[in-house]
Amino acid sequence: MDIPGDLRFAVSHEWVRLNEDGTITVGISAHAQEQLGDLVFVETPEVDRVCEAEEGIAVVESVKAASDLYAPVAGTVIDANGALADNPELVNSDPYGEGWIFRMKPDEEDAIEALMGPDDYEAHADSDA
Repeated sequence: MDIPGDLRFAVSHEWVRLNEDGTITVGISAHAQEQLGDLVFVETPEVDRVCEAEEGIAVVESVKAASDLYAPVAGTVIDANGALADNPELVNSDPYGEGWIFRMKPDEEDAIEALMGPDDYEAHADSDA
């Protein structure tokens, strides 16, 4: 699996990238999008939504199934990827880049430290397959 080294992961397969301003960008892992198959719809969360860690916050639908996405940490949604409305397949073609789903301001600066690093996530994804 090709996993960028700067990411953290939730057990529910969301990835998190810490941005320079302390916010985070969130998407779903390459493993998760491969399991789902071709995405046909992404429902992003509303900007300014306040959520708890592990709260259902968005939905992705594929030709196989619909799946909830969860907030990896507690915080406030500050942006959503509007490009996914017309191009949900961006999640399939570039899950760690243009296929990001939303951005958050975490309630706690070090909240993402509790998430898995790339090596732990790879082992988790392998055991989940």
